[in-house]
Amino acid sequence: MSQESTVPGELGDPAVRGAEIAEPGAVTIVVPTFNESGNVRELLHQITTSVPARLPCEVVFVDDSTDDTPEVIHEAARDCPFPVTVLHREEPVGGLGGAVVEGMKAAGSDWIVVMDGDLQHPPSLVPELVGTGERANAGLVVASRYIKGGSREGLAGGYRIAVSRGATWLTKTLFPRKLHGISDPMSGFFAIRRSAVTAEALKPLGYKILLELAVRSRPRTVTEVPFVFQDRFAGESKSTAREGFRFLRHLLGLRTASPIARMLIFGLIGATGFLPNLVGLWALTRLGMHYVPAEILANQLGVAWNFLLIEHLLFRDRRRHRIWWDRAGRFALLANADLVLRIPLIALFVHRFGMGVLTATAFALVTTFVLRFVGTEALVYLPRRKGSSATGRTV
Repeated sequence: MSQESTVPGELGDPAVRGAEIAEPGAVTIVVPTFNESGNVRELLHQITTSVPARLPCEVVFVDDSTDDTPEVIHEAARDCPFPVTVLHREEPVGGLGGAVVEGMKAAGSDWIVVMDGDLQHPPSLVPELVGTGERANAGLVVASRYIKGGSREGLAGGYRIAVSRGATWLTKTLFPRKLHGISDPMSGFFAIRRSAVTAEALKPLGYKILLELAVRSRPRTVTEVPFVFQDRFAGESKSTAREGFRFLRHLLGLRTASPIARMLIFGLIGATGFLPNLVGLWALTRLGMHYVPAEILANQLGVAWNFLLIEHLLFRDRRRHRIWWDRAGRFALLANADLVLRIPLIALFVHRFGMGVLTATAFALVTTFVLRFVGTEALVYLPRRKGSSATGRTV
């Protein structure tokens, strides 16, 4: 749930909350904020002194703060010659990336510039981003730290620099075609045409919204401008180990968007299930259990292990379609049916098609694996059809 307030610069009361978004301008600056009360006043001041004189603008803050950031924005907006809107979200769905998507939906201009609220992205570059996009007829203009004239000097410490470089290398390695021509996919500072992106198609998780945009709905023409990453004006960085794990999950979700990629990851996860299976079999037989029931019970350990990994790594965004015990039960049935089906298949391949035992076993393993993957995707994590919800709520 979000609360919206529109502050029409010096013309209205910033405490008034309404349903209208600011009047369209040449550019909408979208700023996601989380506890940035020490930065937003200076941010609006720098936008005022560097943007409106060259480019009509509006500013949309999408706020997930637990401090007084919205109140500070309202107060600072009194001195702004452009409309300022605050969208406060009670539930920060999708993190900072989700906030950016909400801001895009609220934008009233042809161009949308996304930037952080901590002043590490210089507002003075906003007109150049839009101007470059117009001259190049581009759909996306990225402010890059890694082209001539750019710098990452605002990154504090060698650790953050190494993490940033490593994340950039990893993303460009995983998406060489989608990220072609984008030297800084980790940048949070960019301009995009509103017509070039469908906000509803995005599934952000964490703060790397540019990567999400480039992979899911990359505009045909992309260009870059250099920028110098500034020191944070006030407050502390929001980059944490938790955000790092969210980034890795997001990266995996983007990479496994195609069925073939999902099947490959599914197979790799399945292979890791052999370890808990063998450990369980060893422990149970050492306790004196017969190997047949021990094998059956140990197999359940492998099934449980695979289910946990698949839940968190492969189908995380589809878990809402069924409750957890329903998903677990269906997955266990499919995993155990794999064992029951494999022996008749081997017999069929040997006696009907004249295969050797090893060849027949290999074919049976491949066949049951494919059937297990298709069954898991379709019967355990199948998204609900639109309009099928009993409550009528749109997801």
